[in-house]
Parts: sequence; C-alpha cells; structure tokens
Amino acid sequence: MKANVLESADKPMVWKEVETPAPGPGEVLVKIKAAALNRRDYWISIGKYASLQYPSILGSDGAGIVTEIGANVDETWLNKEVVINPSHNWGNDDNYQGKDFKILGLPDEGTFAEYVKVKAEYLFEKPSHLSWEEAAAFPLAGLTAYRALVTKGRAKKGDTVLISGVGGGTGTFALQWAVALGCKVFVTSGSGDKIEKAKQTGASAGVCYKAQDWAEELQHLSGGFDVIIDSALGAGFAKFADLAKPGGRIVYFGATAGDMPAIPGRKVYWKQLQILGTTMGTKADFEGMLQLMKIHKIVPVIDDVFPLNTAGEVIQKMGSSPQFGKLVFKA
Repeated sequence: MKANVLESADKPMVWKEVETPAPGPGEVLVKIKAAALNRRDYWISIGKYASLQYPSILGSDGAGIVTEIGANVDETWLNKEVVINPSHNWGNDDNYQGKDFKILGLPDEGTFAEYVKVKAEYLFEKPSHLSWEEAAAFPLAGLTAYRALVTKGRAKKGDTVLISGVGGGTGTFALQWAVALGCKVFVTSGSGDKIEKAKQTGASAGVCYKAQDWAEELQHLSGGFDVIIDSALGAGFAKFADLAKPGGRIVYFGATAGDMPAIPGRKVYWKQLQILGTTMGTKADFEGMLQLMKIHKIVPVIDDVFPLNTAGEVIQKMGSSPQFGKLVFKA
C-alpha cells in the first residue's frame, strides 16, 4: 500500500510504498475512503509533541470499508462502512484515561494511508446521512468537543454557552453540538470572517478576542455563561471567572496560548464555579456523540478537501489557522 510517511520533523511527509498491515486477533483492516487533519498531526509534524517516533504514519480520523478481519472478529464487520474511534485503551474509570491510553496515529500507524489496522472494538457504523468526507471529519475533534461540552460541561437545553476560539475543528464541533442541544451560543475569534461563519452555523453572536473590551462586550451581549469551552488558556482565560454565571463550568482541553494565568480565586469559590480539564473521551462519549449526530442529522463543517497523497503539503496550512472547519483528505 501507499502511505504518507513522516520520517523526521525537519522533512515533509512523503507519499511512498510501505508494507500493508495484516490484522491479528481482534483486529481488522480498513480501506481508507477519507481521513482528516487535526492540530495534533501538525504539532507532531514539526516535532512539538510528546513521545515522537520515526518513521510514523499520522492520522487519527478516518472512515472506510472493512476489507479483512482477524481471528475472533465478528464476520458481520467484513465489507461494512465504518468510522474509527481514535481514542484507544481508555481504561476502567470513565473520569480519566488510564496509563495505557493512546490516540490513533502515534504510536500506532494512522489513517493517512490506503489502509489502516485497528481493533474491531473501535469501529462504528458510518452514519448513513454523511458522505465519506463528512464521516472522516468528526471522530477526534467531535469526541473532544462532546466530552468537554456534555460530559464535563453538562450543557443542556436553555444554557448559554461560550465557545472561545471558534474556527478550528474542535471549536466548530462544540458550536454544532451546543446548537443541537438547544443552547444559546456565543463565540470568540481573532477573525471577523470566522465569527460570521459561526453565526451562519448557529451562533447568536461573536466578538473578536483581540479587542481590548472583548469580555465586557460578551457580558453585555449574553448576560453571562453557564458553560465556557476553551482550547487555548493564556491571559484571556482569567476573564472567564467574570463571564461565568454562578454555578458555571469552565472546561478546557488545550494550552496553545500558554499556561493558566492567575485567576480571581474569590470569584471562583463565591460563584461556586468549576474549572475542568478534559481530553478525548470514552466509548460512551463516542456513542453519545453519534446519537446526537444521527438524531439531529448534523453534518460536519468542512473547510476543504484534498487528495490523500497531498497530506505532506496540506498539513502546513494548519500552522497559520486560516480554516473554518475541517481539512479532509479523500482517497
């Protein structure tokens, strides 16, 4: 088979011939029809990620057809159209991932290839209302956003929700999930164009976080938030204690803008706020996300689609964050 191979952080991924993996007991081989980029892939490609190894085939998101099964796998999976849950070996406690937890695409070979080998337990039937490209777009980012918003944030119909830094895959899915749940959603972004696209996707309003009075403007527009979803931390995170309503939940899953700043602690305890960290999700989270998508016929927002063999070129686009929604590869 051919695959996009990352041979080192100082070289672009190369589309080359590699050995096709053979499924062992409990495993299947999936012929990739579409795959999608995540911020994780970008950080790995430039050498800024933990436990790097070379050569690697990246890619956590993928959808395709099961072409081969190993021993002890139900034969009904053969030839089935599937999406892959990239959250592997979660562990025994739903509250946190165990020491053996890993994400598809490093250390195991990922979906930026013609075929990928995975355990059958991580397969789910492709939602029938989605194209291959749409089905490949949601697993990692959608799962992260679902756990942050629903499992940790406990968002429900009627809640007011803030999505900080909308535009990337995870923020866009958080917006879609919250709208589907019946929440009133506000967003921030450094781009006016992304704010307009977020409004077209269901947001009530948005503000530019580069403005000096962005938090005051949000407070005026919204009246405060029951749930705040953030993926960056950095200096602006300190404002969330002011923006959260009493009993509010502030959930974050990234630190691209730096570490957590000094937070007004008195406001946190007096308003009974919760600050919650999260990453990825459980099998139950994935199932809940799929159920939400099927009930509301949610279609992932895709920024652009490229040939699978161009992953080495396209991944650099993610570094400048111009996209709204997902960057997807079609096999």
